Amino acid sequence: MLPLLVALATGPDQPDFERDIRPILAAHCLRCHGPEKQKGGLRLDHAASARAVLGPPAESELLRRITTTDDEDRMPLDAEPLAPAEVETLRAWLASGAAFPDQLAERPRSDHWAYQPVLRPTPPTVAGEHLVRSPIDRFVLARLEHAGLAPQPEADLATLARRAALDLTGLPPTPEEVDALLADPRPDAYERFVETLLASPAYAERRAQTWLDLARYADTNGYEKDDRREAWRWRDWVVAAFAANLPFDEFTVKQLAGDLLPEPTLEDLVATGFHRNTLVNQEGGTDPEEFRVAAVVDRVNTTASVWLGTTMACAQCHAHKYDPFSHEDYYRLFAFFDQTEDVGNALEPRIPAPTAAQARELAEREARVAELDAVLLAPEPELDAGEPAWRAATRRALAREPEWSVLAPAAATARHGSTLEPQADGSFLAAGPQPPAEVYEVEGELARSADLLRLELLADASLPEDGPGRAGHGNFVLTDVAVERLAGGAWQRVPLATAEATHEQTRNGEYLARHALDADPATGWAIWRADGTCRPETLRVALAEPLPPGRVRVRLACESPHQQHALGRFRLAFAADAERALLVGLTPAERAALSAVEPTPDEALLLRRLFRSSASPGGHATARALAEARTELAAFRAALPTALVMRTRAEPRTTHVLVRGSFLQPGAAVTPDVPAVLPPLPPDAPRDRLALARWLVSAANPLTPRVLVNRVWGELLGAPLVASVDDFGTRGERPTHPELLDWLAAELVASGWDVRALYRAIVTSATYRRGSRVSPELLARDPANRLLARQARPRLEAETLRDQALAIAGLLDPTLGGPSVMPPQPEGVWAPVYSGDRWSAAEDGARFRRGLYTFWRRGAHYLSFALFDAPSRELACTRRVRTSTPLQALALLSDPAFVEAAAGLAARTLRERAGDEARLERAFRLATLRAPAPEERATLAELLAAERARYAAEPGAAEAFAAHVRHAVPETSAPQELAAWSSVATALLNLDEVLTRN
Repeated sequence: MLPLLVALATGPDQPDFERDIRPILAAHCLRCHGPEKQKGGLRLDHAASARAVLGPPAESELLRRITTTDDEDRMPLDAEPLAPAEVETLRAWLASGAAFPDQLAERPRSDHWAYQPVLRPTPPTVAGEHLVRSPIDRFVLARLEHAGLAPQPEADLATLARRAALDLTGLPPTPEEVDALLADPRPDAYERFVETLLASPAYAERRAQTWLDLARYADTNGYEKDDRREAWRWRDWVVAAFAANLPFDEFTVKQLAGDLLPEPTLEDLVATGFHRNTLVNQEGGTDPEEFRVAAVVDRVNTTASVWLGTTMACAQCHAHKYDPFSHEDYYRLFAFFDQTEDVGNALEPRIPAPTAAQARELAEREARVAELDAVLLAPEPELDAGEPAWRAATRRALAREPEWSVLAPAAATARHGSTLEPQADGSFLAAGPQPPAEVYEVEGELARSADLLRLELLADASLPEDGPGRAGHGNFVLTDVAVERLAGGAWQRVPLATAEATHEQTRNGEYLARHALDADPATGWAIWRADGTCRPETLRVALAEPLPPGRVRVRLACESPHQQHALGRFRLAFAADAERALLVGLTPAERAALSAVEPTPDEALLLRRLFRSSASPGGHATARALAEARTELAAFRAALPTALVMRTRAEPRTTHVLVRGSFLQPGAAVTPDVPAVLPPLPPDAPRDRLALARWLVSAANPLTPRVLVNRVWGELLGAPLVASVDDFGTRGERPTHPELLDWLAAELVASGWDVRALYRAIVTSATYRRGSRVSPELLARDPANRLLARQARPRLEAETLRDQALAIAGLLDPTLGGPSVMPPQPEGVWAPVYSGDRWSAAEDGARFRRGLYTFWRRGAHYLSFALFDAPSRELACTRRVRTSTPLQALALLSDPAFVEAAAGLAARTLRERAGDEARLERAFRLATLRAPAPEERATLAELLAAERARYAAEPGAAEAFAAHVRHAVPETSAPQELAAWSSVATALLNLDEVLTRN
């Protein structure tokens, strides 16, 4: 291994084209002399063309043109000249004979390091054997010893505990957990502590947080409209997968092709939501095919980035300029994802996706319905003998019209400013100014008992488009119908049974007529015809109990958020017809069964249910219980979460190369396949997503294990072994420790793709345990810590900053899973243009849940997360950058979530300790996991005294502060103390050692 280390440190004697030369050409030359453009007929990435300008250094036209001082002759033209080191590398290559692989072979071959098979190297022998805890350390120490550097000493155990807890779970350990670790005399106490972290639910949540970035997960569709979508069931599947330590190869296959597995489970289907996290454009006037293609493009690019570490997007419009991927390679990958049902402007396909608990309750409800139905249908010979006669009588009742009596008004009023004018035909016409919402009341005498109410909506020339509503096109929204009778001097509401409309060509259908009249302004009944007009309509309502003669009142509410949608002209009538009342609200299937001369078996069951519900008191009670159970079941089903899933089209789609990447310019047809430079698919493998997924995690694919371990290494050590985490190509960085990278990759595959074992191996190594202090010499020799002589000291990620503050305060809600929640954030951040949708902060414990569950709107994601570099998730994010801005300090000091966390820490301190000294000690230890130094304690005491004096002089400010943080501290008898201690807590939560992982 030492010769390799020497080569990496000093440069190779014999330059390699793929490793050393291609990156130089790609950076400076190939934009003019590459696959897409060949100025002067010269192509420098192909031997046959390039030979004309190569040759020995003294004769090489290439070398002359890059070293000349004549600006008009020097290459690259109109650009910076090559660096001296690059010139010398090219000179050495030319002197060695300019070995040049043929890039135009039938199946291209590349000597680039990333495309070579993963071979498990032998860990080297090192002088510092006493510093080795793991084979990982041998690779790192060998590099340090070669460079003449010594590693930093191991960090203290308390620091290690906080470091590992934050890295593995995203949460700090408690002081009590650290004390228990320090008191554990066993030599493997730290390893045991790591095991508890890996087994905790918080570990799965922390891993999922990173995966959501890669998967571009969000709770909205994206684009300008950015409406909400329901996708949290996929997020919870990811958490569950990490909690179960699902092997990464299975994790991959289920997400890319779970629907294609033999007999897929519901969870397998939910898993395919990974690639349904693409954006959906539901704005008016969009071309569904344009945005479907955009989604497929995103799936190709995301797959290549997440699993292959490859900038495949470069080949969407033309052959990759730097890496051996052709334009056709791109669309062969594209073809795998081109066969799904989803379109670019809708969320379908979606499936009901109950949780395990919901599935159990659903089964119980379905069993209850089946049980009641069985009771209703149980044979009763004597009773059943009357069914034929009942059918005949019911069919006659269905065919005839009851005798209606128009309600003569004693009074007719409108509550909110309109007027109701009686008409000669007994109807009422609304006039006058139309308020945003309106309620009409008509009171009159009922001459005889009634079972039915009829509401006729009538046309009138005074109404828009002839009515019957007062809104544009004559429309209306009726939100409630109420019938009341006067009894004992008081009005009593009469319950309604069913309702049906006589509409023939309406969009809204019978369901709205039955269920929208519920006094809820959010729902309503309107008739909107295909020609864009609203025409006369009749609504018939069956009363649940007979209405006796006497004074009655009918109230019609038009209180929808669709303002000024009141009725314009209507007429009310009652009828007495018990048989007819039973028939109001029949479904089309029930009507067809009653009309059938010879009912089918299914129609016979429908008729048996109808007959039993009316032929006996017991049957009626059972039918009512069954109807209630079915209604509750339907409501339960409607409330179940849904999941966006991948589903293959029944009719295959032909995939074409898109010229210049445009969906409007299809070129040659292609079939699904993997890039030619990489190992091929098995010959007998079907060309579908399942084959692609299995290929990604096959032993033959060298990229996926390298990409995964590199990403994990970067999470835990502060910098990945390959700095360009999403570009393992020729323009990407070479690995700093190539043998370590391959050893980790080989170990991962040999372990059965055990991701938890990978994390365990790294965090228990001596390399991970090192202190983060840096000497001036080490900083000068290795400022970026690429040689890993020390640990990194990064600022915590956005979600972890908030989660840690809530945990320290004792406020964190540990609830797992469920719909996304809205914690507090500054007012006015979230204001969608196209809707009244607004950010509504949770008032309960959901306010303090982990950041993983925060509602993620692509157009305006949670403000403090955005300030701390969380991505919008419109595209896959393989690594978050870290910035430092004044707004970050402002957020930590004044964002509502952090203010409430400080108040929670203050209240916890006041509750758990007595006396200033003990409280300062407790608050400091909760935040930092160590005791304060004397000077730190004195500084905090001064701050506390100053804040007490300030709030004593301004008691109203303390009261206002207590009211502001009422969710974190519901009750306090000492608002001035709470406010003063909250200032101390804010200072503690803003300490550098609290905001960073040491």
